[in-house]
Amino acid sequence: MNAVQGDLVDPFGRVIRDLRISVTDRCNFRCTYCMPEEGMEWLDRDDVLSFEEIERISGLFVQRFGVEGIRLTGGEPTVRAGIVTLVEKLSHLGVDLAMTTNASRLTALAGDLKAAGLRRLNISLDTLDRTRFAEMTRRDELDRVLAGIDAARDAGFDPVKVNAVIERGVNDDEIVDLARFGRERGVEVRFIEFMPLDASGEWGNEKVVGQDEIVEAISAEFPLEPVAARGAAPADRWRYVDGLGTVGVIPSVTKPFCGDCDRVRLTAEGQFRTCLFATDEFDLRSLLRGGATDDEIADKIISAVSTKWAGHQINQVTFTRPARTMSQIGG
Repeated sequence: MNAVQGDLVDPFGRVIRDLRISVTDRCNFRCTYCMPEEGMEWLDRDDVLSFEEIERISGLFVQRFGVEGIRLTGGEPTVRAGIVTLVEKLSHLGVDLAMTTNASRLTALAGDLKAAGLRRLNISLDTLDRTRFAEMTRRDELDRVLAGIDAARDAGFDPVKVNAVIERGVNDDEIVDLARFGRERGVEVRFIEFMPLDASGEWGNEKVVGQDEIVEAISAEFPLEPVAARGAAPADRWRYVDGLGTVGVIPSVTKPFCGDCDRVRLTAEGQFRTCLFATDEFDLRSLLRGGATDDEIADKIISAVSTKWAGHQINQVTFTRPARTMSQIGG
């Protein structure tokens, strides 16, 4: 069979428009909800997709299937040597090119990433307390992250979004402080419900702080009004009534957006995943390195997307936790 150019549509009629690409499984942090403190087995360098392989796959998704957005993730994407060069290669595809980062290296890289064609940045920041930051990330790097956020804004990234994973009993007492930080720094904070992808496997529904609780806490201090429906975007959004910006919540657990999901993922070693919580992967690296044509790779992608399920089923008896941690899948 020969793959034809056109939309990539899953069995539920959802059109794939967003590709998340993990460029490395390595990270300079050890966030508790993402990876264990020690004992990670890193991919060998030869197992990780090269920039040329990433560019080829990306081009196929954009030119053949009409994908409109590409997000670079990790691990931590800025620890991948030559990341600015990869951004430059992908920027020529003309899509909405974004990156998720912990910001620890942005003071050195933000300007170059912007000049290379990166359009948007999402920065992970779960706490404003230095001691707690060190406990959650196992690194004493809060000052560097805050400086990285400033560097991103100085480089001209707009908007800069700050992602905060909220876990009950860990940092849920900082919801209002993080919202205030966003208002004062001119960034949009997006609160993310704690998902069952932590390395220790200790996730439980009692640790989830839901969207309604988050919005209620913020609105009690800074009144909010809703923004129009999110569509395929993962975050519900609100604007501050006084006009000082917006805030978002990604309710992956309590109000999942699976019904509108338009994204697929590629791991650092070239495994294609149709969902963050997928239990099956499809090997594109072997095709890339085995001399496969673009048609053959496209056929594999079409076949994989035909297996995309309706949703992750968290909190249902049928839910199966992925065998890999967040850092191994790609954020």
